[in-house]
Amino acid sequence: MSAIFGLAGMSASDYQFVRNADQRAVYDATVAYTQARMADMVASARVFVAGQTEAAKERYFLPGTGFMARRAEDVRGPAVRPYGSWDAGYTLEDFAERVAGTDVDIAYMTPEEYQRHVDTILNRHTARYRQLILYYLLNNTQKTFVDARLGTITVEPLANGDSVVYPPVLGSETAATDNHYVVSGYAAASISDTNNPLTTVRDELEEHFGAPTGGSNIACFINNAQRAAFEALTSFEAVEDTYVRAGDNVNVPINLPTAPGRILGRADGVWVVEWRYVPANYALAVHLEAEAPLKERVDPAATGLPRGLQPVADDPSYPIQTLEFRARYGMGVANRLNGVVIQFKTSGSYDIPTGYTSLP
Repeated sequence: MSAIFGLAGMSASDYQFVRNADQRAVYDATVAYTQARMADMVASARVFVAGQTEAAKERYFLPGTGFMARRAEDVRGPAVRPYGSWDAGYTLEDFAERVAGTDVDIAYMTPEEYQRHVDTILNRHTARYRQLILYYLLNNTQKTFVDARLGTITVEPLANGDSVVYPPVLGSETAATDNHYVVSGYAAASISDTNNPLTTVRDELEEHFGAPTGGSNIACFINNAQRAAFEALTSFEAVEDTYVRAGDNVNVPINLPTAPGRILGRADGVWVVEWRYVPANYALAVHLEAEAPLKERVDPAATGLPRGLQPVADDPSYPIQTLEFRARYGMGVANRLNGVVIQFKTSGSYDIPTGYTSLP
């Protein structure tokens, strides 16, 4: 079965080989199929990626606080300006892959084989995009990126206890540094009502973005290795099974957010989401109603370079033979306060998870 041929209005069973079909129609259907798949990926990633920017670096601002000045008679009030800012930088890289095969392989390629080739490339693009998201959130060090046109760009992590001073947290009037890479002080096996990481990440995010009556819209992403421990919390309320009708006097979470992974339930004002790409013994929390932590950098529109993953063909008459998938984008942390990473260990400092100390 070939979804691409279906989009082209063709029955894959009518064609023994792709080369016998209308290649332009197949190419156009490949473009439409890619766009649909990527739209799903982008929608899921909005939890972590606020949107696109053409800027290589920018100053990120948050509103300040403090006490309003008393006004003396016949004297205008003093001028004030918001404070709480830092410089954010973003990478920009070029990714590309082709449908593999010799001229003979292409000549014998069936619609089903073509579909598998395309799906493989789309899966690999999604994996790379996800890898970059997790790398920039889980790695707590400042990074440098050499831009061929602009020189060296500094890419920041989430708040990591450096010299940046952030606006006062809830309950305070004093600006201060902050660190959102937390060591729990207990092992993952010891997660309990007493050792509850959800209250830790909730308080860390609410102190910056408010603590509304009725709870906040915060999601905590965990590895499946920690699922049982979170589900054992007394406050945990499971999401209703799609195939089970809940009985009377049963609490059922409502207004589920859109997020990658599987939403297990809600506890202590936090959505618990099983996302198996989060490393075991770590958890990643974000506030879903604050600006997401990352931005995706893309080429300026004036360059005419396409955005997102795009199938590109050199020969419009025979596009499948020269088909290449290309994506130009990069990332970096913009909102350094919207994200908390907690490592489950008994003592010591935060360790960058294996596989995220550098990018292959």
